[in-house]
Amino acid sequence: MNASPMQINLLLTRLRTFEFLHGLEEKTLTALANCAVWKIYPTDAVIFWEGDIETNLFYLQYGWLKVIKTGPDGREQILRFLGPGEIFNEVGVFAKRPNPATAMALEEAGIWLIPRHALEQILFSHPHTALQIMENMADRFIDLVALTADLSLRTVEARLAKLWLEQAKDGVIPRYRWSTLTELAAHLGTVPDVLSRAIRELTKAGVIEMDKQQIHILNPEELTRRAMILVE
Repeated sequence: MNASPMQINLLLTRLRTFEFLHGLEEKTLTALANCAVWKIYPTDAVIFWEGDIETNLFYLQYGWLKVIKTGPDGREQILRFLGPGEIFNEVGVFAKRPNPATAMALEEAGIWLIPRHALEQILFSHPHTALQIMENMADRFIDLVALTADLSLRTVEARLAKLWLEQAKDGVIPRYRWSTLTELAAHLGTVPDVLSRAIRELTKAGVIEMDKQQIHILNPEELTRRAMILVE
């Protein structure tokens, strides 16, 4: 989709704030913005499939995505959620490797695709840009290691408590339209019935309180304690 001059200017404003692009000349950033392709993905659309070699760097302007692995039985494991302002697909851009997972829209999402060829000269002439992208890839790897450890060592309730502590801002976690019990269970490596019991237990104990829009942490100390419980 051809982007309007106003959309390109908005992207340019955002590119100036990216840490890995700090120090680049204005003409370089402008050329990068002009090469970008604007796409809108509807709910449930696939941005890329596991195994694809996708050479665009993606910038999620609005909407939410999930990154998933699918087992032979069709069961999903959500590796992470992506929200507005995030950049992803560093593997495809930097390493030219097949994507290790599938990215799918949880709701309508507006995404900028920045082609690798537009980034190559920047990567060669500005080493800090390449290093920052490598750091982003390392962060993803660390997150996956932590997820693997949690699935192996923590109870479902502990995984849920840890996730909510990480997501909370001032003791409140927003509930998005797509944030269903099924999606949350797929992220925590369990099934909806087990997760529902864990939520009921936390609510009954007065640790959290839920309404349609938010989850309120009433007892952060107890939630922290429960997040540390390991599988026996």
